[in-house]
Amino acid sequence: MKVSIIANRSEKSQQAMAKLTKLIAATEIEINDKQPDIVISIGGDGTLLSAFHRYVHLLNKIRFVGIHTGHLGFYTDWRDYELEKLLTSLLNDEGQSVSYPLLDVRVTFYDNKESQHFLALNECTIKRMTQTMVADISIKKELFERFRGDGLSVATPTGSTGYNKSVGGAVIHPRVNVLQMTEIASLNNRVYRSLGSPLVIANDEWITIALAEADDYLLSIDQLNLPQSKIKQIEYRIADERIHFTASKHTHFWRRVKDAFIEKSSEEKDLEIHDF
Repeated sequence: MKVSIIANRSEKSQQAMAKLTKLIAATEIEINDKQPDIVISIGGDGTLLSAFHRYVHLLNKIRFVGIHTGHLGFYTDWRDYELEKLLTSLLNDEGQSVSYPLLDVRVTFYDNKESQHFLALNECTIKRMTQTMVADISIKKELFERFRGDGLSVATPTGSTGYNKSVGGAVIHPRVNVLQMTEIASLNNRVYRSLGSPLVIANDEWITIALAEADDYLLSIDQLNLPQSKIKQIEYRIADERIHFTASKHTHFWRRVKDAFIEKSSEEKDLEIHDF
């Protein structure tokens, strides 16, 4: 087995990486950053998103493991004090995985430069920097509405608990293979009239956003902000690729949601009592 380890810069994460590296050195597992079988992320969801985009070209060959060194992580099943147990699970790994859908994003431009293609684990957001954004939205090539407002967010089911939720979108279980579009501060009047509620799109359909010509759009792919000029159109659909996580320890999705937004897990409560 070959693994790659990616950690954020926090002291706790760096300490966990050093300890895990030492533990792995005493086994037959090889650390290989170029062609890993498993990518281990140490930090939080942001660190795992960075790891995902680093290895996006190898998604059909690799699986991910998330170790969180803070208090909350939707993609991180292990804690930094469980490194020995994690190593045991890797040594006994049988290749089983849990997979989540991804968002396929294709961008074309008014100036006819080459189109761009991205994959997103959480969401893609399009906004204008200086004015309200105007866009014609089509679903499966049929015009649905003309939108005017601050912007639009299109999310995967796993991304539905992030920015999508904060702008009024629904939380969707990742076994539901759909994408969701949510309006950001839409303006509704006699000229511009949009639905005003999130849209959940089936996996055999796609969304096309045709934009008015401008040079101040901001395109966000997960945590990456990409200033783009002359964007003509963005097409969103469920990607053929999926992200795969090792299945040795996998927290139930609705437990993650409960721990994140409703109450702390019993594990976190026990840790707080111990720290006190």
